Amino acid sequence: MSAEIEASCLHDRPGDPQRRGLLIIISSPSGAGKSTLARRLMAWDPTIRFSVSVTTRPPRPGERHGVDYHFIDRPTFARMAAGGELLEHAEVFGNHYGTPRAQVLEAIEEGRDILFDIDWQGGQQIRNSDLADDVVSIFILPPSIAALEERLRGRGQDPEEVIARRMAKARDEISHWAEYDYVFVNDDVDCTAERLRAIVTAERWRRSRRPGLVAHVRGLMEEFESGYQQG
Repeated sequence: MSAEIEASCLHDRPGDPQRRGLLIIISSPSGAGKSTLARRLMAWDPTIRFSVSVTTRPPRPGERHGVDYHFIDRPTFARMAAGGELLEHAEVFGNHYGTPRAQVLEAIEEGRDILFDIDWQGGQQIRNSDLADDVVSIFILPPSIAALEERLRGRGQDPEEVIARRMAKARDEISHWAEYDYVFVNDDVDCTAERLRAIVTAERWRRSRRPGLVAHVRGLMEEFESGYQQG
């Protein structure tokens, strides 16, 4: 079997009404590689859409409203949270982040997969919601705490106090590892990316996520009842 045919067999059609979409949650302490892995996953299958969160923090250089985040003020965020418009929300380093519920519901009902790069608090809220059956949760661990700090410093983006704050938060993040469906030690980004692809492929074909099978099996049984004769 050629690589092209094999790939087409593993990928179903984007927006396939024969199945519900996945809510793919990837969490990790800052610096463990979840953003890199998320980009790798979407490059592998461009039909996977990144969840665009709302946030009260100001845009960073190069960020675009509606693409990277929906940038809103605090009163608007509070209204959305109180009105049940957010699937999950959390405060991180003094700023508020949340996932608009309507866009997620529309995607999974149309058979489209949504990727979440969120912390354990957001992941916990989604797993405890009425969409829990649509969730695949993955936690990424660093190979060591020393490696985690080295990666944070290697970015060259954050001052010393921010690095210290992220390292302190990492301990809390890691303590929630056992709440996730899958857990990887990211000691080789290529291998970890391959494992992510394998998980998404398998979860897409889970029987409970393919309601269209009911009609197909019903059709098979109707063939028997209509007098199908072997040979």
